[in-house]
Amino acid sequence: MRDERLNQLAKNLIRYSVDLQHNENILIENFGVKTELVKALVEEAYKCGAHPFISLKEPEINRTLLMNATQQQQEQQAAFEAEVMTNMDAYIGLRSGDNINELADVPSEKMSLHQQTVGTKVHREIRVPNTKWVVLRYPNPSMAQLANMSTEAFEDFYFNVCTLDYSKMDAAMDALVRRMETTDKVRITGEGTDISFSIKDIPAIKCAGKLNIPDGEVYTAPVRESIEGTITYNTASPYQGTTFDAIRFTFEQGKIIAASANNTDRLNEILDTDEGARYIGEFAIGVNPYIQHPMQDILFDEKIDGSFHFTPGQAYENADNGNKSAIHWDIVSIQRPEYGGGRIYFDDELIREDGRFVTDDLAVLNPENLK
Repeated sequence: MRDERLNQLAKNLIRYSVDLQHNENILIENFGVKTELVKALVEEAYKCGAHPFISLKEPEINRTLLMNATQQQQEQQAAFEAEVMTNMDAYIGLRSGDNINELADVPSEKMSLHQQTVGTKVHREIRVPNTKWVVLRYPNPSMAQLANMSTEAFEDFYFNVCTLDYSKMDAAMDALVRRMETTDKVRITGEGTDISFSIKDIPAIKCAGKLNIPDGEVYTAPVRESIEGTITYNTASPYQGTTFDAIRFTFEQGKIIAASANNTDRLNEILDTDEGARYIGEFAIGVNPYIQHPMQDILFDEKIDGSFHFTPGQAYENADNGNKSAIHWDIVSIQRPEYGGGRIYFDDELIREDGRFVTDDLAVLNPENLK
């Protein structure tokens, strides 16, 4: 018998996250096949009178495909997938797999090629602006291990996070959206961090279960050349098959002029993918009350309560600062006291200290008010 929580998750994804309607087409793309949830999604899509389409991909096979990929093959792969995506009204990306580092030994030039073809021409140019989409991870023992939890405890945590009342969070985010859209200067301080930048005239977008599951962030983008100072991230961040730690960037006129980490060479290879990879395309504040600690999974870590992320690469079209790149890498820093603390100022007013909002209008986003 199927876990009833899977049925509830499928219903939330289909009816709330992508708001699937009668006669719409939806692509359900599963990396690391999870049969029961895919079946539940298909069944729920049919109940809506919609037309589900399925793409099943395995990380190990993807690795084999990418190891010797050519420009021609990846261009054709992008054209093949773009034809499918163009005909979709909605998209659910379900990500799983037992090894987050499955792509670690894929040459960086092959990963870059994939980002510049399939990643850009299918997802950034078609899926993101033209479909109702949501992306989520699925729990497995590997994720539980990264979270330092038993598999059963992690599954309970996962379903709490993924099925919380996102409509309540959505309403609570309005105050932060108003703040961000009337702010010019932002300053962030903390251990190894003192950066300032402008977000003037760039929209702020709330994320409450419509784009990612789990969700819980409000994002905008810095004015591209306005960033000055140094940031030191305090969470490990997996990207393109490698896990990076102790990432540190120094900015001048918006550009990352110095970058270091536990794997500095690989880090700089990613930042050299194209010109836009050394500029920031997103600034976001995380508020999910159930996500307290990093687990080396960006979809979870970027929503951590008391966190923010500062993203090298492509800006979103709905919060656009003009930065273009094949890279979009959400790197997270947590500012709660057990992670070293920190402060965020909007136009010289302290709005969050040690991970808690300190102004009356934003207190609705503190964790006790979102559960």
